[in-house]
Amino acid sequence: MTKQSSIRMCAASILAGLSLILTGCFITPGKFSSELVLSSDESFSFTYEGEIFFLGLSSLAQMGAAAEEFEPDECYDDETYETRECTEAELARQRADWDAGAEARAEEAKRKAEQMSAMLGGIDPNDPQATEELRQLLLRHEGWDRVEDKGNGGFDVSYSVTGKITHDFLFPVIEGVPGTNPFVQMIIRDGKVVRINAPGFATDSGDNPMTGMMGGLAGLAAMGGGENAAMAENMPDIPQLDGTFSIVTKGDLKIRANNTDEGAQPTPTGEVLRWEISPRTKDAPTALIAFGQ
Repeated sequence: MTKQSSIRMCAASILAGLSLILTGCFITPGKFSSELVLSSDESFSFTYEGEIFFLGLSSLAQMGAAAEEFEPDECYDDETYETRECTEAELARQRADWDAGAEARAEEAKRKAEQMSAMLGGIDPNDPQATEELRQLLLRHEGWDRVEDKGNGGFDVSYSVTGKITHDFLFPVIEGVPGTNPFVQMIIRDGKVVRINAPGFATDSGDNPMTGMMGGLAGLAAMGGGENAAMAENMPDIPQLDGTFSIVTKGDLKIRANNTDEGAQPTPTGEVLRWEISPRTKDAPTALIAFGQ
């Protein structure tokens, strides 16, 4: 297999994976500051200030669709197995085979469009008003104090909520949008213990596959020039992970475990755990905290 053939297969594989992610309406953070405060009276507050990005509303959707356009296969010499220029007859046969699958591809495209709409709470991503509809949907939820459109699927948001630790907590949760990939989870265990995970604030998390996908697309430029370099250069401006996440305890709470670099730091009223989040953050922030122990 030639270098150009390998590049083409790599590009096709990455874009096919991109198409799958888009059908899940993947949401990712950009620049942000987030804080979770836990108090000994078993109350909590959570804030998120900064960018969120809906891939299903971005120009990446068009890139995913482009992966399904006709692209002729390479032709090979029967004796040397090296690539050669395809004849007109060979190209015509390839095109005929592609055209024969047009109906099946149209059905698949319709199915994906319906999936995308379902993952956006019934909003059609191809509708020019889709972004504004999603913005209004978020503003109807408690806690979303500001939602400003930044274009290309990006929003600048301010979210804050308070409550009692009587139930699990997840952010973000969007009405009508199933299986939203979580930025932050707070899970209550028996014995007044809570587990906090932030899978959305890491690049190697199974809930955040997009960073690796984008790196693969950008890497095509290093493998070869021409259309591959152009594809990498035309990547949309996607927010990169860049922020801080803090867990603050107040009162007689016990931090049993955490994966910060420096551990818990004392404050006048308790302790604080802090993570600096960047594209190099491999492990999702996590902590185990007990009340009254």
